[in-house]
Amino acid sequence: MDKKYHILKEYFGHSSFREGQEMIVDELLSGRDALCIMPTGAGKSICYQVPALMFGGITIVVSPLISLMNDQVTSLTQSGIAAAYLNSSLNQSQYIRVLNNIESGEYKIVYAAPERLLTDGFLDVCRRIDISMVAVDEAHCVSQWGQDFRPGYLKILDFIEALDRRPIVGAFTATATQAVRDDILEILSLNDPFVITTGFDRPNLFFSVLKPKKKAEQLTELLNERRDKSGIIYCSTRKKVEEVCDLLTEDGFQATRYHAGLSENERRKNQEDFVYDKKTVMVATNAFGMGIDKSNVSYVIHYNMPKNIESYYQEAGRAGRDGEEAECFLMYSPADVRTNQFLIENSEPNPELSDEQQKAVRELEYDRLKYMTFYCTTNDCLRSFILKYFGEKQRSYCGKCSNCLTRYETIDATIDAQKILSCIIRSGQRYGIKMIIDILRGSKNERLLRFGLDKLTTYGIMKETSEKTIRSIMICLEEQGYIMNTAGEYPIVKVTSASNDILRGNAGFEIKIAKEKQPSKKKSVVEDHSVDSGLLEKLKALRRELADKDNVPAYIIFSNAALIDMCQKLPTAPEEFLEVSGVGKKKLELYGEQFLKVIKEYVENEAAGQN
Repeated sequence: MDKKYHILKEYFGHSSFREGQEMIVDELLSGRDALCIMPTGAGKSICYQVPALMFGGITIVVSPLISLMNDQVTSLTQSGIAAAYLNSSLNQSQYIRVLNNIESGEYKIVYAAPERLLTDGFLDVCRRIDISMVAVDEAHCVSQWGQDFRPGYLKILDFIEALDRRPIVGAFTATATQAVRDDILEILSLNDPFVITTGFDRPNLFFSVLKPKKKAEQLTELLNERRDKSGIIYCSTRKKVEEVCDLLTEDGFQATRYHAGLSENERRKNQEDFVYDKKTVMVATNAFGMGIDKSNVSYVIHYNMPKNIESYYQEAGRAGRDGEEAECFLMYSPADVRTNQFLIENSEPNPELSDEQQKAVRELEYDRLKYMTFYCTTNDCLRSFILKYFGEKQRSYCGKCSNCLTRYETIDATIDAQKILSCIIRSGQRYGIKMIIDILRGSKNERLLRFGLDKLTTYGIMKETSEKTIRSIMICLEEQGYIMNTAGEYPIVKVTSASNDILRGNAGFEIKIAKEKQPSKKKSVVEDHSVDSGLLEKLKALRRELADKDNVPAYIIFSNAALIDMCQKLPTAPEEFLEVSGVGKKKLELYGEQFLKVIKEYVENEAAGQN
């Protein structure tokens, strides 16, 4: 058997590679640098962990978060792989011990925070050992155009160049636009790299945009239908996290919270409660999640709209990491747009950037917010919208998002579009969407009257049309390039040259409206498996018992997918247990006897019942 397949099976319990993994492994083994863009849950870590075990030297993995390193190292050691991490969670004596072990060759894989790379102790050790590869995880953090720019990542190239021999360099990320990809290639100075995008699609995820009148009621309804599931709820502010968490705990949900305003000890405790399944719901800001490899998250709910699609897709992608069916809900309201505009305008300037660069980044953030708003308001396929944003073609109907499951009809909105465009022009293209809507609906608000806007010929010409409808038409006009919003906390709406065709009657304008309400979500779309639920629950109980004993998260023992595969294959001997997806030699040695005992009892009882 090819050595890479032997390693894949013995340590990771898989008989075959997923899409793109084998190509990446082969390119790295050939000595070539690589830039790999793979969706969350696609198995990026396998792509550098398998080569790391085949190379003669050590692999250094640059990772941005303590939780990510802890999770990865725990998982590797459980699989029989010698690994360690270096970050601020270690005290001085622990740090020195790890450095000594690195130098004596006790580890094959070492995770390090970017800020640790150029420290004297670490760099001195790295110069004295054989480093075969440097793997850069969450590589988008190197780019100022990315959504998670981290200045420490700029030190990675300095570290590589400070080594006596340049190692192979692999960069890995889940979300990267073309500008971010170019930045990664340039800033890390990748040498003739193999560049691969395996596809951004996550077929196991269901996407839905909800527009509830009362978010709190909608949220409790969604969670009541998923009480036995593990999920994450993202909120835009710390205050909202507190409100939502209090609401859920009062309603009897096992919820906890995470945001930067909590003490480090409380954040750690709350995160562990969620990861170890002591709490089923995590309510958090976007400070939570990157590096959380919890595989049994079956839903992610965004209580507020994020600032950009990159962040949304990364956060939503934390559902269904085990490949099981999962759901992603986004609860949208126009107020979310204003909140994000405020957050962008009042964000702390990055000291690493010049004033000109800071301005460019801010304008980019406003542009990203615009596309995030389009996603929330489009009537087209949500999956197709996301994939198109990342430059990937997709059919216009996925059958697995709320828009594809809602019936629409197309109506002619040319006259309404002409009224809106005319109002923007006649008011001098000096106001935002809200003021334009107020003029069209004949509002009596003080500011409008003070500016004399009630004297315009377009004042009140759409007084019978709801604000929601006018806003929807304006969003469609912007999405199709007929109007634009300027950047800034108080954006101004302007017409584009393309609008002339509509104004002159040379082109029509159509919009899609829902013909019937979105399908009820009384039941989760997460599929049931054709396995005995009683056996599955017994295996989960055993997993929980073993996880508590070893003080590790349950999914580190076995993922839900592995337990389901056990229920389907019903192994009763060690060699059969090795055929289960996710079971390697070390996992068989550690847990095989206990799980086989439960399965054997089930098989024997079933056989007795049939006689």
